[in-house]
Amino acid sequence: MDRDKIQAAVMASFVGEIEAFKPGNVSVYADGHDMTSRDFIHSAEVSTPLLCQSQANLGQRILDSVKATQEAVGCNTNLGMLLLFTPIVMAAESSFDDVNDLRQNLETTLNSITNDDAVQVYEAIRLAKPGGLGSVESQDVNELPECSLLEAMKLASNRDTVALQYTNCFKEIFEKGYSSIKCFEKSWNSVKWLTVSCYLMFLSSISDSHIERKFGSQIAKRIRERGGVIAEKFHKVREPDSFINLLKCFDEELKADNYNPGTSADLTAASLLVYTLTKQ
Repeated sequence: MDRDKIQAAVMASFVGEIEAFKPGNVSVYADGHDMTSRDFIHSAEVSTPLLCQSQANLGQRILDSVKATQEAVGCNTNLGMLLLFTPIVMAAESSFDDVNDLRQNLETTLNSITNDDAVQVYEAIRLAKPGGLGSVESQDVNELPECSLLEAMKLASNRDTVALQYTNCFKEIFEKGYSSIKCFEKSWNSVKWLTVSCYLMFLSSISDSHIERKFGSQIAKRIRERGGVIAEKFHKVREPDSFINLLKCFDEELKADNYNPGTSADLTAASLLVYTLTKQ
């Protein structure tokens, strides 16, 4: 796929994520966590061309995008999305006919990651300073990596669902997120509401690892269960717009305690990117 089409898909996915009402996260419906929807749009504008610089390696694309984001908005709006988007973008740069081909390209991309990528990604993570990162005994991100990026992601995969994607060829994104979007495609014919559906699916089926790192497993479990109640109701409605008030109440409930299911939002955005690329 040519660069212009990929770049358009990336930007559309960044924007689509922020235009969807994702309770607990920033969206055009509600700001939060000292960030605004404009911060996310501005971040997308400056990072999209850098993610799509076809001559650059994975680590350089991520690092350049994080630097540009920090300069533009001064906070971490998109690290998780950058980590997930970049391998997908690189996979799309090779020819593909359908989603299965794209995933095969992705596997090749992941297997081509080098030690230089690890050094650059570690630097990007340090610059972004994601919440609840903490420290670990082996391959701590605050030190130079002594292993490949895939090995580092494997070590982090039990506590970070974004890292897990690097170890299982983005299983959750292709088999859960993309599938969820396709499931409701004919029913609603609205990217905005398909994105909400995907987000609620992730929120209710996987304990959000950002929440878990910051607040512990019990809080993460409670939010997942509460998300399950909301998701079950939402997926039964014929007119999603009628559900806005319930989403608003859930959003206020989460933000009152500063709960930000950021990993669920990142997985959703990446799923939307796969969907958008395969619709081109």
